[in-house]
Amino acid sequence: MGLARADAVCECSGVRKYVIMGIQGSGKGTQGGLLARDFDLTPIAVGDIFRWHVQNHTKIGAHVRRVMAAGELVGDDLVESVVRQRLDQHDWNYGFIVDGFPRNHRQAEFFLESYDIDGVIHLDLPDEEVRRRVLARRLCSRCGMDYNLIAHRPDVEDCCDVCGGALVSREDDTEQALSARLHDYHTKTNPVLELFRRKEFVVSVDARPDPASVQETIRARLRLSSEEPGLIPRG
Repeated sequence: MGLARADAVCECSGVRKYVIMGIQGSGKGTQGGLLARDFDLTPIAVGDIFRWHVQNHTKIGAHVRRVMAAGELVGDDLVESVVRQRLDQHDWNYGFIVDGFPRNHRQAEFFLESYDIDGVIHLDLPDEEVRRRVLARRLCSRCGMDYNLIAHRPDVEDCCDVCGGALVSREDDTEQALSARLHDYHTKTNPVLELFRRKEFVVSVDARPDPASVQETIRARLRLSSEEPGLIPRG
């Protein structure tokens, strides 16, 4: 199957293969997770794979930890290897949604040469909103539960609702590291979006509204039937 227009491909049933792109804090995990849940897609989050390596103290994890602490992006060779190994498992019977890849022109070329995809979802978020969201994020130091002091505050300040562990900022959620990531995103990832746009299968969605509204817009733009399960309720 060749590359197809994102606004036409989803009117039929079958395997769906998407990429979701956006700067850190734009809600890729939330929006991709909702699509994965309701349309039987396998979520493939590159960041989660690397965090697993960090938490399990693997050789890859040690390398990633140093890179993240410096606010840099993991090298192309390692990212491509991790993505290829994950997709080669072929456990995505109904399709997949990839989060965190590709991040630059080389990774995009690799991906387009290796896999047919049905659409690229671009979550658009201004830099000032990125800073507000990212610097409010917290992570439980014991169980890994994610919190955001804007939208998901714990019942007890700085204490995890699930296990009681202390909430901490991620190592890479600092002003210095965030500035470096924003620079990398604008200089490397924006050209990837232009490459995908030339293939005519990018849908850009304003990521500032509430998650339910963003999800509804994504599904409307991809022509995912509202009669299919899962349009999340607002409230």
